Amino acid sequence: MRETEELTARADRYLANTYARFPVVLERGEGCRVWDVEGKEYLDFVAGIAVCALGHCHPAVVQAVQAQAAKLLHVSNLYYIEPQIRLAELLCEHTFADRVFFCNSGAEANEAAIKLVRKYAKEHRSPERTEIITMEGGFHGRTVATITATAQAKYQMGFEPLLPGFRYVPFDDLAAVERAVGPRTAAILVEPIQGEGGIRVPTEGYLQGLRKLCDDTGPLLIFDEVQTGIGRTGRLFAYEHWGVEPDIMALAKALGGGLPIGAMLAKEEVAASFTPGTHAATFGGNPLVTAAAFATLKTVLEEDLSARSAEMGGHLLHELQTVQAAHRAVKVVRGKGLLIGVELDREVRPVLTRCLDQGLLLSSAGEKVIRFAPPLTVSAQEVSQAVGVFDTVLREVTG
Repeated sequence: MRETEELTARADRYLANTYARFPVVLERGEGCRVWDVEGKEYLDFVAGIAVCALGHCHPAVVQAVQAQAAKLLHVSNLYYIEPQIRLAELLCEHTFADRVFFCNSGAEANEAAIKLVRKYAKEHRSPERTEIITMEGGFHGRTVATITATAQAKYQMGFEPLLPGFRYVPFDDLAAVERAVGPRTAAILVEPIQGEGGIRVPTEGYLQGLRKLCDDTGPLLIFDEVQTGIGRTGRLFAYEHWGVEPDIMALAKALGGGLPIGAMLAKEEVAASFTPGTHAATFGGNPLVTAAAFATLKTVLEEDLSARSAEMGGHLLHELQTVQAAHRAVKVVRGKGLLIGVELDREVRPVLTRCLDQGLLLSSAGEKVIRFAPPLTVSAQEVSQAVGVFDTVLREVTG
């Protein structure tokens, strides 16, 4: 433990105190497993918070990164970038979108969407259309604009004054959105499935209703698929479950296979409001990250990992429902594909800590919700192993 203690002490001395870290230093990974500096093995059902869709050190991503790093790491977007072009083409071929803007994170993708809808509204609707409706319990990032869009007080506290131009309504309440839409509404921004808000899946008709409302009254529809995209929910993108296409979509997390990348996708008419000089990102879509992202997305498509996510997610959901039946502390199990939340009747940190001790990495999605988001490559045996550890820990912690 000496190496862990030394490293964590140095981290506590020099790093900004913005994370309540668990006392472990992870050193390497392969597939659905990681090892710390002491050599202890863990089954990883966090996957970098739904980032490592292919697992750790997938050969396709490693090969792409190594090959690109030996050729060209970075050049400006003043020039054309070949891996970026290939990735944009692949994204447009498999989505509703016609254009892609690359950036570095989900927050930046949502920032780009916010800027685009306001510019589009001024050019095609009315200068008064500046307001964006977002959902209570949603999460859209940590910048000033995106914490304002995030209708959760815990993320906003201490950073006031927030930006004007956002209006909040309850999630999965179509009537509330209908009452909120007015002549100032430029867009509706929503996660098809709320992630940090507790893995909340909307009822049938909600997203379809939002699409019709936008079509009838003029606002644009933005889907934040930062956490749900790239096969996570059993479809390539979560919007496909409901047969609803947005005007704009934000992506990040799993897109890069572990490297930082964000993307804002849009239909041609809307994307046209971005012209040279209106928006930019120095590192956005650079050669290295787009090579990794292209390899990631190509692998997800070729190996049909969305279908695998649906299959393994069904297995995981069933096993967790069996755990629910045996523990009064488990209130609800919900989700789609390999994005599943287990809501407890208490705070989850002690459960997460004990799972860590037993070699299982899990994360929270709110104070009382545990998130299961393993790599899409997870096996049935690994699912059963993880649920077995979770079941044992619940018996120990909750009695």
